[in-house]
Amino acid sequence: MKLVTFDQDGHPQRIGVLDGTEIAVLDPATPAFASMQALIEAGPEGLDAARAATDAAPRVPVAQARLRAPLPVPIQMRDCLTFEMHLRNARGRMQGIDPMQVEMPQVWYDQPIYYKANRFSVSGPEDEVIWPQGETRLDYELELACIIGKGGGDISRADAPGHVWGFTIFNDFSARDHQMAEMAGGLGPAKGKDFRTANAMGPCIVTADEIGDGSGLTMVARVNGEEWSRGSSSTMHHDFARIIEHVSRDEILHPGEILGSGTVGEGCGLELGKFLNPGDVVELEIEGIGILRNTIAQTRR
Repeated sequence: MKLVTFDQDGHPQRIGVLDGTEIAVLDPATPAFASMQALIEAGPEGLDAARAATDAAPRVPVAQARLRAPLPVPIQMRDCLTFEMHLRNARGRMQGIDPMQVEMPQVWYDQPIYYKANRFSVSGPEDEVIWPQGETRLDYELELACIIGKGGGDISRADAPGHVWGFTIFNDFSARDHQMAEMAGGLGPAKGKDFRTANAMGPCIVTADEIGDGSGLTMVARVNGEEWSRGSSSTMHHDFARIIEHVSRDEILHPGEILGSGTVGEGCGLELGKFLNPGDVVELEIEGIGILRNTIAQTRR
């Protein structure tokens, strides 16, 4: 199933099943359908109930609804860095050397590395992304994100797929001036990633039974209709099962947590030597999920 959170004139925010050009609206009076988080917490029984309710549910044309981030305020967000060519390309650009000459830290191969993102700075499909104050190099990042459905701690790699609820598209917009300055101090990213609207996701969550483990998906980014990036989730060095195993070590993962894959190789402007401009329209497309479209604010702050 493709599940969405949406607004419609005269109604509070609701969730539904995306079915072509229509949304099958799930009754918010049913506790499991009160929000996307409630549906995730309802477990397999909640998904079964959503499937059973779809055929008889009232329908809203997608054109008459406003899709929002599927999880408007996630309970936790972590973003990894699992694509080797992204790291090589980015560091190669910054150091002025061939990407294959970049010295890779051993820890990157040993374990998934990640940071915790600002869960309150989420935006959704068609939302405008602000231009952070003083920034000159605003960038997009083409990523796949996994949503945890079943919580737990010390989850084994073999058991990890059973903890995945679904996948969505993630655009980890980045203020590169801010990011580079603060990370030179040994911590971060902070303002380079946490600004309002920076974490765009959507347009839907595709459940794991429909899309599998998230591997082998074609990933494309376009700016103003021109293709800038193309890659595949098959090039992740650490898959989501390994990510879940590592993140849950000595920690508890909770239903509704979001784990980003990191940026696919050549999946951002930094790797390509070009950046966004005010008014640009950024589209990320991932096979089996759809298109996440955002517009950059017309005015620099």
